[in-house]
Amino acid sequence: MSAPTKTARQPDREARAHAPDFQGLGLNFVGLVVGIAVWWALTASGAVGLPPPPDVARKFVELAANGQLATDITSSLARVLSGFLIGVILAIPVGFVMGWYKVARSLIEPYLQFFRMIPPLAIIPLAIVTMGIDETPKIFVIFLASFLASVVATYQGVISVDRTMINAARVLGAKDLTIFLRIVIPASTPFILVGVRIGLGSAWATLVAAELIAAQTGLGYRMQQAQLYYDLPTIFVSLITIGILGLAMDRLLLEIERRLTVWQERV
Repeated sequence: MSAPTKTARQPDREARAHAPDFQGLGLNFVGLVVGIAVWWALTASGAVGLPPPPDVARKFVELAANGQLATDITSSLARVLSGFLIGVILAIPVGFVMGWYKVARSLIEPYLQFFRMIPPLAIIPLAIVTMGIDETPKIFVIFLASFLASVVATYQGVISVDRTMINAARVLGAKDLTIFLRIVIPASTPFILVGVRIGLGSAWATLVAAELIAAQTGLGYRMQQAQLYYDLPTIFVSLITIGILGLAMDRLLLEIERRLTVWQERV
């Protein structure tokens, strides 16, 4: 009797997963409006020494009109995407190997935990000395931040798979490859996608420091230049742009997660 019930519920779950959340979007908009209103009120009252929203908006239009903002966005996106994608592509197989093979886990985990304790920003001096001052060290630092977050989540996903399902599959005659493809990977997918989202956040968080390495363009570089002249509107434009780009990419990953894990119960 349980199988028909599960089958009947599946279309409902898929419909809920693919349906737009208008209530959530509405609340997001309300939160945005309230946040801007509070920011404007605080700057108007002189309670904080920050630029008001109109000044930031004018600076945004100015930087967009002269092409500087587009150049900075392109440079920063190229660095973040390169480091992030390389990190995730390498982290997922390494995490699977660590979770599936105890020998590999014992060999790799000490190095993994060691490097996790070292902030990626602390690697910058070493990266400059060994890789120069071109794009390679910038991408490497971002890669390291993304890799460490993603590999731990993947590894945790593999070791968290219900052993009962694996043992049942073996009793039914399934080979290791079949178990890995049909049980381990699907059950690990939510962990992997959470790790990918955390890795994306780590990549953006590392961007500003990575662009300390002799950059000539980029949102982080623009913030550092604006700091020298106490140009707060430019700093705010770069901060807000990083936040918007990061949020858009995170929402894209969240949508991918919903489509790949429609079998999960969601609140």
